[in-house]
Amino acid sequence: MQQSATLRVTGMTCANCARTIERSVGALPGVADARVNLATEKLTAVFDAEQADLARIERAIEAAGYGVARAAPAELGAQPQDEQARDRWRRFLVAALLAAPLLLLAMGSMLAGREAPLQGWIEWALATPVMLYSARPFYEGAWRSLRSHGANMDVLVALGAGAAYLYSAVEVFAGGPRYFETAAAIVALILLGKTFEARSKARASRAVRQLLELASKTARVRRGGQWVEVDAKEVAPGDRLLVKPGERVPTDGRVVAGASSVDESMVTGEGVPVEKAPGAEVIGGTLVQEGSLEVEATRVGADTVLAQIVRLVDEAQTRRAPVEALTDAVSRWFVPAVVAIALTAGLGWAFVGHAGLAASLRTAIAVLIIACPCAMGLATPTAIMVGTGRGAESGILLRGGEALERARKVDTVLLDKTGTLTRGRPEVVDIIPRGVDAADLLCAAAAAEARSEHPLASAIVARAEAEGLALPPVEGFRSEPGAGVEALVEGERIRVARPEADDADVARLRAQGRTVVEVQHEGQRIGLLALADTLKPTSREAVQRLRGMGLEVVLVTGDHRESAEAIAREAGIARVEADVRPADKAALVKRYQSEGRVVAMVGDGVNDAPALAQADVGVAMGAGADVAIEAGDVVLVGDDVRDVAAALDLSRRTLRKVWQNLGWAFGYNVVLIPVAAAGLLHPILAAGAMAFSSVSVVLNSTLLSRWSKAS
Repeated sequence: MQQSATLRVTGMTCANCARTIERSVGALPGVADARVNLATEKLTAVFDAEQADLARIERAIEAAGYGVARAAPAELGAQPQDEQARDRWRRFLVAALLAAPLLLLAMGSMLAGREAPLQGWIEWALATPVMLYSARPFYEGAWRSLRSHGANMDVLVALGAGAAYLYSAVEVFAGGPRYFETAAAIVALILLGKTFEARSKARASRAVRQLLELASKTARVRRGGQWVEVDAKEVAPGDRLLVKPGERVPTDGRVVAGASSVDESMVTGEGVPVEKAPGAEVIGGTLVQEGSLEVEATRVGADTVLAQIVRLVDEAQTRRAPVEALTDAVSRWFVPAVVAIALTAGLGWAFVGHAGLAASLRTAIAVLIIACPCAMGLATPTAIMVGTGRGAESGILLRGGEALERARKVDTVLLDKTGTLTRGRPEVVDIIPRGVDAADLLCAAAAAEARSEHPLASAIVARAEAEGLALPPVEGFRSEPGAGVEALVEGERIRVARPEADDADVARLRAQGRTVVEVQHEGQRIGLLALADTLKPTSREAVQRLRGMGLEVVLVTGDHRESAEAIAREAGIARVEADVRPADKAALVKRYQSEGRVVAMVGDGVNDAPALAQADVGVAMGAGADVAIEAGDVVLVGDDVRDVAAALDLSRRTLRKVWQNLGWAFGYNVVLIPVAAAGLLHPILAAGAMAFSSVSVVLNSTLLSRWSKAS
């Protein structure tokens, strides 16, 4: 039986570290898949429980030279990196405080033309603690990497800083030029970059932490006739909860008493509060604004909407994007190639350029330091981490890098009609009385339909109630399936059914896509009621946004063509696929794909599951409490069709950041390695530039946090 587990891995510094761990864990018997995300510092492994277990996976990680921590999914989603940042900051402070006097001594002797007494020994005394304490993580990482038959960025730093230190230590006795200040400054600058990188990654992952912080810590539960405050983890399905104004709903549930407006923006991304009354569903973590609610708990713990969202985002950030294959291919040979370039440059300057051993060594060190591949390993996962996190804050759940890449290429959007563009329920949209008052016509029809369970009957009664009509008593109710209803309303026979004969009004209403019913009084028609599944208020704007993005929008429905085209005209859609049965939607998607189109199918995620699975990008709308819909590449928690355009826009922007990051990371190395090999870059400047490259990639990704659905 296959199962999945996620572990936090410590000690990784670049893409080569991630690849080493994937290779070590993936080689275990029974492990089907092992993926490491450098930005989130997590390993996700899929394995056969009969052949492998967590203990064996942990031993493989540790054997590769890395640390491992097992945690609950919620704790993994929180991404705490503060301790790592603090450790790097402490090591940086030591390196900086000791590198400063080393630089002053070097500059002073250069300006004075001579050295102070015992200067070499003083420099050695200042540089040694930097090498033993501050640089220790780099040497440990290099040893782990080489022991696992790999080579990561720590190898380059250890070689560069170590070579400068050892050469200088020898020159203390020989009396030649020394580079203690270079070794110390390299370590200090790279540690400073790593500190900023860790803090930037923590900011990049704040979306999941903020979602987790929405969960209420306590709950007010009815026990023994009294309200008792307990730990929220103790709430069980069926418990009665009291939520007061200004408090968060402790868990998913159903309102049983009270009324209030509830702010659901932190889960759905919608800024307008939602009115809640008895029977309404509420989501754990949402904020009650005014009026108390009594709620019956329906989902607790890992089954809540909030927990499902955190899990989906966590999985999305772990899934690798296809573009990362490029980084993996480069990282396999990058570090060995850089070492070869550094040796070639150093030897070339020493034996061909006759630059001397000291200058040749400085050139080789600069090449080693400038080429550290941290930025390449962070380019893709940091952008995906911020993009998926920002989407989750807006009620848009993107299922990882592969879905993002496909979404970016979409050129055709198939929109299901019912429940997607429309409200998904019929409403009375026209009242045409004949010889009676419109209110009397509606009242008579609603009274006759009050005992019917048909959706059209419910719509007629709802319209009457909305207009404040008092329904008279009814006797002799009789319903004939497919033929309508009859009842005695205040002693007079009222019949509501399909029109017995067509006329101009009936033909006109049907041409508009309306369902028409006839109201009879004692066998005589007294009017018509027209019903329709109306557009959501935001549907037309959503279609305009999609078309503004250069996408072709197609309406897909099982309705007959006249009705479908009427809805399409109202929504602003030019192309219609009518009379499409639910079972045929997947074939329709396949037909569009055969024309060379990249298709996004938008549906409710249940009836449309086959079509969503067939589409290049399946968008499951209005997931509500069931956010873990497997058929969708994109899951929209709310039912606002404008979120479809927002999801595609976020996908485009996220992939744009990925390519910007990769362009910077590769371009940086392509340009500066030759500069360093030419002897035009001092190792200290190389260290600063390398640190800046990693931080810039992470900071560029965090700019995605400014994205909003309105942008």
